[in-house]
Amino acid sequence: MNVPILDLKPAYEELRPELDAAYQRVMDSGWLLLGRELEAFEAEYAASVGVKHCIGVANGLEAMQLVLMALGIGPGDEVIVPSHGYIATWLAVTHVGATPVPCESDPRTYNLDAAQVAAAITPRTKAILPIHLYGQTADMNAINAVASQHGLFVLEDAAQSHGARCHGRDAGALGGAAGVSFYPSKNLGAMADAGAVTTSDDALADKLRHLRNYGSKVRYQNEYLGLNSRLSELQAAFLRAKLPRLAEWNARRSALAELYQARLGGVGDLVLPFVPAWASPVWHLFVIRTSRRNALQQHLTAHGVGTQIHYPVPPHLSRAYAGAGWKRGDFPLAETLADQVLSLPIGPHVTAAQVEFVCAQVTAFFQAG
Repeated sequence: MNVPILDLKPAYEELRPELDAAYQRVMDSGWLLLGRELEAFEAEYAASVGVKHCIGVANGLEAMQLVLMALGIGPGDEVIVPSHGYIATWLAVTHVGATPVPCESDPRTYNLDAAQVAAAITPRTKAILPIHLYGQTADMNAINAVASQHGLFVLEDAAQSHGARCHGRDAGALGGAAGVSFYPSKNLGAMADAGAVTTSDDALADKLRHLRNYGSKVRYQNEYLGLNSRLSELQAAFLRAKLPRLAEWNARRSALAELYQARLGGVGDLVLPFVPAWASPVWHLFVIRTSRRNALQQHLTAHGVGTQIHYPVPPHLSRAYAGAGWKRGDFPLAETLADQVLSLPIGPHVTAAQVEFVCAQVTAFFQAG
């Protein structure tokens, strides 16, 4: 059996009539940017999250960058980020001239630890930027409490958490604003790069609508030093076609995660995902840990099982941040996770039979010693 880590074609096959109709609708309209499809998607996605505003932008990185720009965060300021996660979160901070301040994660959930955040706050700290990693939210009640105590803005990185919930509230509605990615592999994925900001702050939303369009809402009248970061009509139309299926597709992911948990519990030295009682994850990824990660990955590859490492190089050890002075040992949990995590196939079009096969291969690896 062949089990790829990611296969996007089945999503198109399931929604072919809706996606083809979306394409044709945009082509027939003759309008490709900042039009009715975008307005409709923004309203529909905001309603699904439970916020007042959704501002469509080009990608998830620029979604976060634009929020920091709108807040006036820049040189001399600090933004607290997780030590473990994709580098895009850090880059959003760096691109506005501010300094990312890494904090270690909760060792059970791999999400930002509020206690570590509290210890890292300085007079230069302006915001906290937690990632809802792998489809499960950070403990936003705890993080928001720290932020409130110190007067800090909370910007969620909700790129991996479409539909996830924390204490009964949706990711994207848990802070002052959220940066969202609709990269094709996400739970709600476009057919190319795409992103959005969600917020209930009217003034912030208005400024973001300027900033995404060269700092202008009226052509040739530029109010701010903005970017060209617009979610196209075509991608908005595709996302509108997929949004009604998001809950169903997330439920399929959850069923597969339950199967993984049932079959892999107690196998070898595997550490399986931990879900707090207050969390409702959407299983963007199913991530295991083992001290034998590299050998297990090689075994699975040899038997037709695709895997991926999210993420093999902690941002503080990347070449991109070589000039910052961080060294190995500065963030030991992030470094351990980079050496041990492995993502197994999961998605709305992965079958239970495929997961059973993956689990059989993982078990066989550890039984072989």
